Amino acid sequence: MTEVELLINARWVIPVDPDGCLDHHSVAIDQGRILEILPASAAAVRYRARRTGELATHALIPGLVNAHTHAAMALFRGLADDLPLMDWLQNHIWPAEGRWVSPEFVRDGAQLAVAEMIKGGTTCFSDMYFFPEDCAQVVRKAGIRACMGLIVIDFPTVYADSSNAYLDKGLRLHDELRSSELITTAFAPHAPYSVSDEPLTRIRTLNNELDLPVHMHVHETAHEVQEALAKTGRRPIERLHDLDLLTPNLVAVHMTQLLPEEIALLAQAGVSIVHCPESNLKLASGFCPVFELLRAGVNVALGTDGAASNNDLDMLDEMRVAALLAKAVSGDATALPARQALRMATLHGARALGLDQVTGSISTGKYADLAAIDLARISSQPVYDPLSQIVYTAGRDQVTDVWVAGRQLLEGGRLTTLDEAEILHRANRWSDRIRHQRGL
Repeated sequence: MTEVELLINARWVIPVDPDGCLDHHSVAIDQGRILEILPASAAAVRYRARRTGELATHALIPGLVNAHTHAAMALFRGLADDLPLMDWLQNHIWPAEGRWVSPEFVRDGAQLAVAEMIKGGTTCFSDMYFFPEDCAQVVRKAGIRACMGLIVIDFPTVYADSSNAYLDKGLRLHDELRSSELITTAFAPHAPYSVSDEPLTRIRTLNNELDLPVHMHVHETAHEVQEALAKTGRRPIERLHDLDLLTPNLVAVHMTQLLPEEIALLAQAGVSIVHCPESNLKLASGFCPVFELLRAGVNVALGTDGAASNNDLDMLDEMRVAALLAKAVSGDATALPARQALRMATLHGARALGLDQVTGSISTGKYADLAAIDLARISSQPVYDPLSQIVYTAGRDQVTDVWVAGRQLLEGGRLTTLDEAEILHRANRWSDRIRHQRGL
């Protein structure tokens, strides 16, 4: 028998790549990576494990990849609800950020967000926010996988006073994280309306050398597109194309306003898109044409956006809403089936972040980034199709166990690397301070 670090025996294993569901299978893990996926009966005679996970009523899936977050904004959850995007940003969120955002705020907010994501089965997230150095500290402590956005914006904030200063800080963080196994980086220019041509050109030049994802809000609302047309005579996508930024490195978030010829251009350029259905619905930003994008061959991932606009970081719920919304928008009940929704929430997200060779599916050689979902709950019974039940019935309370690179971050619903009571204490302290300042 071969000795391995961990053997997980599950009622169902859903690898994502290839499609399908494996009954009564095991995943053998050693040195943080997947060694083999095989029938449980064969695993029992082939492997002797130092640790064993028994998941008799569970589906084991690749850990979910939240491809767009503003993690620290979890501390602004519910602060300014039921408002359109620009009113929400300009009159509420940006002033609150100017008053409260600091390294301490980002550390405490990121801990709250990361704890929530782990408990919901997310094993990797992409973040775009100020003080990414401090968010990276939380990521290291928690043991989750992350792509840290190197934020760039034209106007000064508490974090930096110019676009060059943002980039210089980001490049230093990139250098510091080069040897990290869990943390990668991406350029993160905020949006076409908030980043001018000069820093975007510098990012393109730098990326010729570094080859990083370029993570950016694009075509989020009709107002954004109309304003760009009025000011420049070009839609934002046309401007990005002129700046040579429509490449396979571009991760365009939201994309609710797209013409057929733009979809064809995105497919040709190999751009990835992150669909954030719940945030877009709540802010009435519009509908991303997911069915048409997928049909054109565009890589479409899923993200929650920040908890200030969602108001949660629940990727299981995001999958369900994405699947239902795609059917309603396209008028086709076969649009975005459950298997495709799960692929968007896992492998497509990993691909957008340049991580599909190491995570996003239960595949030999990849890191053991895994989540276990208990389908024995009354709301998920009976089980005819486990994959369909995960997308259409499962709640994040059914996530019991989570591993990243073979390290267990959630065991029986309990966080193993983060102190939940301390996180709640710090979140409540921030709530008291912010409520007092706003006279609530």
